[in-house]
Amino acid sequence: MDDWTQTLGTTPLLLIAAGAIALILVLIIWLKVHAFLALIIVSLVTAFAAGIPVSAVVKTLTDGFGGTLGTVALLVALGAMLGRLIEHSGGAQALADAFVRIFGEKRAPFALGIVSLILGFPMFFDAGLVMMLPIIFAIARRVSGNNVLLFGLPAAAAFSVMHVFLPPHPGPVTASELYGANLGIVLIVGLIVAFPIWYLSGYLWGKFVAKRIVLPVPALFGDVDADQPANPPKPATVIAVLLLPMLLIFLNTGLTTLGAAGAVDSDNIVVQVLVLLGNSPVALLITVLVATVVFGFRRGENGTALEKVVDSALGPVASVILITGAGGMFGAVLRASGIGDALADSLSDLGLPVIVAAYIIAVILRLAQGSATVALVTAAGLAAPAVMAGGFSPLQVAAITLATAAGSVFAGHVNDSGFWLVGRLMGMDVKTTLKTWTVQQTIESVLGFLAALLVFGIGALL
Repeated sequence: MDDWTQTLGTTPLLLIAAGAIALILVLIIWLKVHAFLALIIVSLVTAFAAGIPVSAVVKTLTDGFGGTLGTVALLVALGAMLGRLIEHSGGAQALADAFVRIFGEKRAPFALGIVSLILGFPMFFDAGLVMMLPIIFAIARRVSGNNVLLFGLPAAAAFSVMHVFLPPHPGPVTASELYGANLGIVLIVGLIVAFPIWYLSGYLWGKFVAKRIVLPVPALFGDVDADQPANPPKPATVIAVLLLPMLLIFLNTGLTTLGAAGAVDSDNIVVQVLVLLGNSPVALLITVLVATVVFGFRRGENGTALEKVVDSALGPVASVILITGAGGMFGAVLRASGIGDALADSLSDLGLPVIVAAYIIAVILRLAQGSATVALVTAAGLAAPAVMAGGFSPLQVAAITLATAAGSVFAGHVNDSGFWLVGRLMGMDVKTTLKTWTVQQTIESVLGFLAALLVFGIGALL
């Protein structure tokens, strides 16, 4: 594969990518083929059509599948176990009752979104969403006529907004490094624009969609126990357990940032251990072990009963994990085909203002090959020389950074593993996920770009 060079031009590769996406939609929506099978079939067909060497096809597929599962499988499985323990103990219902009692039914979606924004500052998108799902589901059952979209979309959008626009998340950090942007200014600007972007693209959009699509809460953590425990844990206990991974992950990101700045010694064994404990899979593992004690042993349940409770969480999420991995496989095939490089070469001389060109390049690459990271890194790499030589103020460079990050999240669809993760976690089919999540990501991206343009203009006036 290292010696292989793509001979097809940009137009044929774009046609192959478009045809592959159309074929996935036809197979799943019209022919009712299972998404897991459809993604494997189309990945295989696309690899052959793009001219990937026959000897490398299977390795490309399995590497893409395994690379996605390396993180997703651990997070979803551990998150499902945590959710099932909270659900089984009655903690989710107790917290949902307290949440509605404090904020009221009408304000509950807004309040849950604000909580997700706060949790999303240190936590990556997938880890935060998986951790919050049991609470989202419990509150959705408690109010809203059992419609998960009223709470699920605002919460997921909150984690997405923080992941896209706020350091220490990888998108803005990577773009900042490539552009030489001041990370502190990027953080301040990101904090300013994050709330209005979430309010419009997450909260208001979620309320709008929930009025038109009623989506029952899925049994992701198993069926709700008919006989809820008479002695459920206190809401404060549940909150404390849910805050544990956030604190551990915040410790990881904080120490990593301080280490990069030279404020702490990254080679110190204590620092390395603390950073390890704050990695998302390790933090969730520790939280599951704590939840087992707090929601199980301390409430009098024995090991066998708890083992069955935890095991019951894995069955419902097996399909989520496999389909998400297959989505990663399809995206990996598109990236291996060279479509990103071909598009980058074609888009490198657009003659547009730097901030507009960076955004458009990121958008097109995101649509073509699915990976937000690849779209961002490629767009920033292409625009970096112009940014460095443009004489822009630090505020303007921060605006370009956020514009590039905004473009990388545009319209996530079937070639993005995150599309499958969100859709399957919330029990949506492909058509519904396109109507809800893909549109949300589009609105979020456009609003982010407009906010970046406004900041860029302010920077020009100062």
